[in-house]
Amino acid sequence: MKKKLVVLSGAGISAESGIKTFRDANGLWENHRIEEVASPEGFEKNPTLVLDFYNQRRKQLKEVSPNEAHKILAELEKHYDVEIITQNVDDLHERAGSTSVLHLHGELKKVRPIDNYQKIIPWENDLNFGDTDDKGTPLRPHIVWFGEMVPEMENASKIVSEADIFIVIGTSLQVYPAAGLVHEIPEHTTLYIIDPHLPNNYTQSENCLQTTAVEGMKILKERLLKDF
Repeated sequence: MKKKLVVLSGAGISAESGIKTFRDANGLWENHRIEEVASPEGFEKNPTLVLDFYNQRRKQLKEVSPNEAHKILAELEKHYDVEIITQNVDDLHERAGSTSVLHLHGELKKVRPIDNYQKIIPWENDLNFGDTDDKGTPLRPHIVWFGEMVPEMENASKIVSEADIFIVIGTSLQVYPAAGLVHEIPEHTTLYIIDPHLPNNYTQSENCLQTTAVEGMKILKERLLKDF
C-alpha cells in the first residue's frame, strides 16, 4: 500500500511559472489594493472592476505552463498516494498531471451564482457584468475572498490527518486558516517545508529547504525516491 503524501502549495510554486503573487512588498496585486479586487465589499462597490481583474488573471493563466515543481509532484503519484491541497486558484497542478487537487481558495476557471457557493460552473473566458446562471442569478468568480468562509477547510483537515508525509511548498504559512493545517498533521508524519523565506522556527531543520519551489522539489524528489 502506498504511503499518503499530502502537499500544501501556495503562491511560490505558481510564481515560478510567471504568475504574480499578491503578497509583494508594496501590498498590491497587479497594481490594485487587495481590498478592491479580493473582498465582498470590493465586489459590491465596483463589480465591473473585480470581474475585469479576474478576466485578466484568466487570460494570463492561458499564457503560462506548469513548471518542474508541478511536474515532479505529479510524477510522485507513481510511488505515493498524493493529494494536493492548494491555496492557488490556477490549474497548473492539474495541467502537470496531478489527479487529486483540492482548491482551498477557489478556481479561476470556475464561476458561481452570487447566492450559492455550491453551484459551481466551469468558465474559460471573460465573465461580464450581467452574466447570469440558468435561473437569472448574477454570477461571480469562484474565488474565496478575504473575509469569506473557506468551505473546503474541513475536507483539507481530513486529508492532512491521514498524511504519512506532508510537504509545504511556496507558502509563507501566514494566511489562515490554511496555515493552521501544518499543526494538524499526525505525530508520525514527516514534515518538509520548501520556501525561500522560511519562518524562523523552521530554518534549523534539515527537512526545511530555504529555496525555490523548483530547486526544493528536485532535492526532495531524490530523497523521496531513494527507496524505490
